Amino acid sequence: MVDLDYERNRLVDSLKQRGYINSKAVEDAMRRVPREEFLPPELREEAYVDSPLPIGEGQTISAPHMVAMMIDNLDLKPGLKVLEVGTGSGYHAAVCAEAIAPDGHVFTVERISSLAAFAEENLKRTGYSELVTVVIADGSKGLPEHAPYDRIFVAAASPDVPKPLTDQLAESGKLLIPVGGRWYQDLVRVTLRRKRLDKENLGGCVFVPLIGEYGFRSD
Repeated sequence: MVDLDYERNRLVDSLKQRGYINSKAVEDAMRRVPREEFLPPELREEAYVDSPLPIGEGQTISAPHMVAMMIDNLDLKPGLKVLEVGTGSGYHAAVCAEAIAPDGHVFTVERISSLAAFAEENLKRTGYSELVTVVIADGSKGLPEHAPYDRIFVAAASPDVPKPLTDQLAESGKLLIPVGGRWYQDLVRVTLRRKRLDKENLGGCVFVPLIGEYGFRSD
């Protein structure tokens, strides 16, 4: 039997040593959220292998180092309102929720209804359902009814930065999104400053494609 608490802490120690975790808030969030609870039962013992894992419907849960890197680069603080595009199994939203608790809130959009239901079940079981709202929709359009957002992050690759997402950023808000082709992308951070969008390239990454009106078409 694998000691998952031990493996979780060992992985977080490794992510710190490798430079993926640079803040106490991200470290604490990664230590608290049980990744195994956001995986299919047969993959629980692989929860703390630092790699993406399949969660069904052709989708994956991101590798822990990528979750840590994205959360770290969003500069999350308690009380922020956050939009996630691409709920998957709900793990990334839960880590984010830990970092913005107790007064913040995550709205997360998933286009695949079965995954949205899986995520809702996982979030409820692990105690994050009051901090995270799951919505079934085309995430490339954002979620205008709850805008503006202090932070937006996209857990899928887009050919460009969708305009609806930048339109839904609050002043000084940050958007993190993989931009590029279907097989390789650059992780881009966009910051809204006085109606100007400043873009930074944070390096290469590989995500499943963002399917939607402002992403890739489903072929």
